[in-house]
Amino acid sequence: MLDIRFVRENPDAVRENIRKKFQDAKLPLVDEVLELDRRNREIKTEVQDLRANHNKLSKQIGVLMKQGDREGAEAVKAEIAKDTERINALSEEEKQVEETLLQKMMIIPNIIDPSVPVGRDDSENVEIERFGDPVVPDFEIPYHTDIMESFCGIDLDSARRVAGNGFYYLMGDIARLHSAVIAYARDFMIGRGFTYCVPPFMIRSNVVTGVMSFAEMDAMMYKIEGEDLYLIGTSEHSMIGRFIDQVIPEESLPLALTSYSPCFRKEKGAHGIEERGVYRIHQFEKQEMVVVCRPEESPVWFDRLWKNTVDLFRSMEIPVRTLECCSGDLADLKVKSLDVEAWSPRQKKYFEVGSCSNLGDAQARRLRIRVNGEKGRYLAHTLNNTVVAPPRMLIAFLENHLQADGTVTIPEVLRPYMGGTALLVPKKG
Repeated sequence: MLDIRFVRENPDAVRENIRKKFQDAKLPLVDEVLELDRRNREIKTEVQDLRANHNKLSKQIGVLMKQGDREGAEAVKAEIAKDTERINALSEEEKQVEETLLQKMMIIPNIIDPSVPVGRDDSENVEIERFGDPVVPDFEIPYHTDIMESFCGIDLDSARRVAGNGFYYLMGDIARLHSAVIAYARDFMIGRGFTYCVPPFMIRSNVVTGVMSFAEMDAMMYKIEGEDLYLIGTSEHSMIGRFIDQVIPEESLPLALTSYSPCFRKEKGAHGIEERGVYRIHQFEKQEMVVVCRPEESPVWFDRLWKNTVDLFRSMEIPVRTLECCSGDLADLKVKSLDVEAWSPRQKKYFEVGSCSNLGDAQARRLRIRVNGEKGRYLAHTLNNTVVAPPRMLIAFLENHLQADGTVTIPEVLRPYMGGTALLVPKKG
């Protein structure tokens, strides 16, 4: 969410930013916000004047009563009563104006970084760099669920009977591999100086609206019926929510945290074959990284975060590339975002396995996360990035480590988490 003073002083820049995000339908919001802001300040000024007059008149009553001028005193009382009635009416209008203003301000997208390429959607994202050599083996690579089934490692049919589509049972070596990747990612991030956390898996609505846009909330979040609680779509939600209404001492920054959680997502809409299996699902587990820092430090942390993901995947011998997200592919709160994509030998292309985002002070403004510094208080900057989400990681891992005989090699860094196992052998042909 933008600072209303910024919108007031830079309306053309706000409009141009909306156009760059190809959200022209939101352009009228700028004038609506400016008018609401004007009226809000007008109300406050009138109320202030009325209260000053109220205090002045109250003093006159005592003077008139001492002079024995009861008629004059009653006239002043009547004037005070009239002013009080006006103040009450204005205060009610002020409340309504501020609520409407806040709602509209939360729909206006954040100002994107000047380095963000302008484009309509993810098809116009820009490749930045590749890490590792993508290889297509000389044997056919099965679909990822077929690989898992060869190890008796997945049961989609039972999951459909129990919970419906978008769920799965992982078993045996595949389940162990899943847990090993999570544990390795945890220790990898701890080794890079991040503090490990396990957050609440449910959050209140005021935290939800603080960490994401209304559109994202509707598309992603599951609400607990009869409760002011939502299941988290990523641990970033509750990790940033931890600092709601907090004033953080500047000397304690930056806060670099890595968190584990299950994640729950609606995943609305139909998806193609490549997004079936365990690619796009309603429940999965993830290791996340979150940073709260000074504004001037957020660009540096942005680069550190996505490089952590690249290094993690490369340590497991999986080729990856980075893509700069274009303006039209950025969620409304984001200043800048970069996707990490892993190589799929079966599809002969890369697919998304993580997303790194700098949100500037947008989440801090919504959640009132302030920093107490030498020169006064200011809003923190927040960033987040996926360390690893095993369902998609498993796809990349199995495809890149599958051998012609159906075995799957385990890279050296992961073997301690697999009891020393160096090779997974199929249970069935």
